Amino acid sequence: MTKVSILGATGYAGAELVKLILQHPNATLTHITSESHTGQALADVYPHMRGITDLTLESMDNLEAIAKDSDFIFIALPHGHAMAVGKALADTQVRIIDLGADYRFSDTKVYEAWYHVPHTHPDAASVYGLAELNREAIKSAKIIGNAGCYTTASILALAPLVKNHLIQTNTIIIDAKSGTSGAGRSAKLDTHYPEFYDAFKAYGVATHRHTPEIEAALGKLNGSPIMLNFTPHLVPMSRGILATAYANLNEGVTPNAVSQAFEKAYATEPFVRLLGRNAYPNTKYVRGSNFIDIAWHIDERTGRVIVLSAIDNLVKGAAGQAVQNFNIACGYEETTGLKLVPMYP
Repeated sequence: MTKVSILGATGYAGAELVKLILQHPNATLTHITSESHTGQALADVYPHMRGITDLTLESMDNLEAIAKDSDFIFIALPHGHAMAVGKALADTQVRIIDLGADYRFSDTKVYEAWYHVPHTHPDAASVYGLAELNREAIKSAKIIGNAGCYTTASILALAPLVKNHLIQTNTIIIDAKSGTSGAGRSAKLDTHYPEFYDAFKAYGVATHRHTPEIEAALGKLNGSPIMLNFTPHLVPMSRGILATAYANLNEGVTPNAVSQAFEKAYATEPFVRLLGRNAYPNTKYVRGSNFIDIAWHIDERTGRVIVLSAIDNLVKGAAGQAVQNFNIACGYEETTGLKLVPMYP
């Protein structure tokens, strides 16, 4: 059994991760932390955990002791915290999977420009944790920077087109919608029920921090830098992301070439479900699962391809993807603990 600890177990992604690790046949959960609920039983903070775990929440002040009792530490904390943990544990054998943004960028200057805080662990040899793209590097990584939720939906939607140079990359526009759990568990005016119910709005236009993450991953596939537009929206539901990506097709690219690119890229991927051309992914059909559903449409009138993708932001977009990376890093079957049938209705 691989010993696992979770820092930040009372956020939505952290609680989802607890659930997945508790049912993982090859992992044992040794420590969970929360600075706001230290000393409380997790089941008192999250009543749905009653009868499932009797673990008590600790403080990160005990990091050294936690590390000695862990093979892997998952960090489900806001940006700015994981780099301190990674630096403190740099000389240990503990491997880290960060669900935040601290280790997603190979160029820490990009992180500093978009997150407006100094990166205190710039020499970390971290790997970007999007399994479908970086599987080999993840296997031996000491620090894995789990991909973000919007970015997972967006990058996987566009990766086959960019990699095969089927689109004009300077025409990419991504329009994405997320449920409110993506904003975290802390009380905020924008996610206060009377404010978000029966409402639909954009936010972070031209400034959202997932933009450079998407650009970096797609730029690597493209072989040259990519600049794109990304606009997120908030919708009145708890879980789910639907991303719609637009781009102009290169001259001579046929609908069949687009279909072949997707089929070749994802034919053996266990969590990518290709719905095919002219289909419509729906967040309801991936809810509670680690699947991403992808479909594409060709607008022959404008010469554009339109790609749609749907994920559960807390599973494939966060905790599920972290466990997928954990399985790869440990050499376990990639689907271990993740054979989750979507919740329906």
